[in-house]
Amino acid sequence: MASATILKFYKAVCAKDGIEINPLIVEVLEKTAETGNFTLRLKGNNRLKCIQRLVNNDVCALSQCLENNERVTGLDLRYNNIGDAGAERLAHLLQEENSALRSLDLTFNDIESSGAEALANSLQFNSSLLSLRLSGNKIGNSGGVRLANMLQLNNTLQELQLADCDLSIESVTALGIMLKHNKALRSVDVSRPLLFSQRAEWTVHFSEMLVANSSLVELHLGKMGITDSAMERLADGLRVNRSLCYLDLRCNRVSRDGAQYLAEVLKENTALKVVDLSSNRIQDEGAVYLSEAIVWPGCVLRELSVRSNSIKTEGLLSLAEAMRSNTTLTHLYVWGNQLEESVCQAFSDLTSSGRLPMDQTDVSSYQVDGHVFLAEVFHDLRKRFYGTKICFDTDLNVTTETSSHAATSADATFQLHTEEPLP
Repeated sequence: MASATILKFYKAVCAKDGIEINPLIVEVLEKTAETGNFTLRLKGNNRLKCIQRLVNNDVCALSQCLENNERVTGLDLRYNNIGDAGAERLAHLLQEENSALRSLDLTFNDIESSGAEALANSLQFNSSLLSLRLSGNKIGNSGGVRLANMLQLNNTLQELQLADCDLSIESVTALGIMLKHNKALRSVDVSRPLLFSQRAEWTVHFSEMLVANSSLVELHLGKMGITDSAMERLADGLRVNRSLCYLDLRCNRVSRDGAQYLAEVLKENTALKVVDLSSNRIQDEGAVYLSEAIVWPGCVLRELSVRSNSIKTEGLLSLAEAMRSNTTLTHLYVWGNQLEESVCQAFSDLTSSGRLPMDQTDVSSYQVDGHVFLAEVFHDLRKRFYGTKICFDTDLNVTTETSSHAATSADATFQLHTEEPLP
């Protein structure tokens, strides 16, 4: 069904059900190409013009148009005002036997627990959806637990984003337990739950999961209150794991001891390529531990962010020296630490020599009266493997290549998408 036909059907449904036609849906359908499969991009955060955000009625009308439709393989509904009723209608669409949807992005809408539960129920036996993004919806503990339980039966979903969803320790723990057995998920984000306990019991289950799971490639644990003791438990699992490539630990409570545990992992782990430690407190000692790991024979780390970690001259110079000795590390982000002139000179040398390209760091050097300084450049560690096709071979070696096409096989390749700014 071509987009022009969908538009005609959409207008007819609105007229029949007495629903006001949403000009955003009309505009997008009019501009959508007529050939091939496509994603309907109906984001509600366009800063260049005023748009009418989608509500439940809009989703109900649109979903009727997409029943038995094989051309629309993705729905991008970020930053709208879709609530539980809209989520339940989308869940019904996913239950269709011939559902063609491979990605559903509902980031920052108004979905709560009942909407999440409806989506979880529909995904138990769905075999088409690869990516579900619910970050920013307050689905709470019950919604998180239902989604975790869904993973017992679903063996297709490859990406699940549940950041800023008001998850509790119960739902986070449930996800960790289910991931011990789920072999399909490649990317999981549970950042910023509501954890009121300081004991971080969930890290025990996530450590055990990392030992048992051989398919997870990307794990986001930002803003989870991870301490050094919690980092020690996670490190026990990371030492054994041979699939995880991207570890997000930003905005936690990791200090020098936690950095030491992570450094020991980097010396042994042959899979971990991207680590985000920004906004922790590893200080000089932690940076030195990481530098030792970077130059360790066999270390495969490619991208590291230690922004805003209270690192001073000794730690930053050790990182700069490690980068001179190591040819594997290609991205290093250090802004927000104490940048004395010796540090500025060291990073100026790295960038001017081409060892650290300007687009792969967050600092740029300049001179005033013969003194070298560093200015912030708004480059940052990639938040995900966006715009990259991640291919898995039988040995779980991971290769990346730039691609604009979505994956066509749930058990062979997976496409992650570009992040957009918040509204």
